[in-house]
Amino acid sequence: MGDVKGLLFDADGTLIDTQDIILMSMRHTVNDLYGFDRTDEELMDGVGTPLLDQMLHFAGGDAQTAEAMVADYRAHNDAIHDAGVEAFPGTKEALERLARAGYSMGVVTSKRHRMAERGLELCGILSFFDFVVGSDDWPEHKPAPGSILHGCDLLGIPAQECAYIGDSPYDIMAGRAAGCATYAALWGMFPAKTLTAEQPDHLCASMGELATLFSVWPCKLAFVT
Repeated sequence: MGDVKGLLFDADGTLIDTQDIILMSMRHTVNDLYGFDRTDEELMDGVGTPLLDQMLHFAGGDAQTAEAMVADYRAHNDAIHDAGVEAFPGTKEALERLARAGYSMGVVTSKRHRMAERGLELCGILSFFDFVVGSDDWPEHKPAPGSILHGCDLLGIPAQECAYIGDSPYDIMAGRAAGCATYAALWGMFPAKTLTAEQPDHLCASMGELATLFSVWPCKLAFVT
């Protein structure tokens, strides 16, 4: 495992379960308002990258349309967010274990800073993290490594001594490019096959298993070779 001292987490799909509200807002915006008639799989395929990038894809590169879609998505998502967000089972307990073990922890997400903090606060887990890096806090975004490297800098820990935990292939790409150990969250929005294809260092089935990995070594875990 190496000497991991800092833990950086993705937010949506890793710490907090927002899949349903993201899908509802995607359907409302992309299909209902703009008539693109995309499947649920297509709508969710880019989750984990900046929202504007996702909308540019749906809009065929038309920047004006994509920006309007972002505004419509956010208006819908903001309206339903608080009633639909919750932490994954065992998340708070796992974070308590990791905090007791002495790990420094932060969040690096493609979600806007304000909404990421709001979701973590509603779930009662914001206080476990030293900071939140949102899509509006750094110019480079996943799958590029810049925001994760910024998170390592904020922790004051070299990337080689940090782990990045996320549920999307873009999380694994970005974490690996940053030089962090990568941990795939199998409880999130993307199937195991998609995550395994990116060759994360480890696969974890739950937040509890992740906490056990970092609290007690060795433990039963699936290693990707």
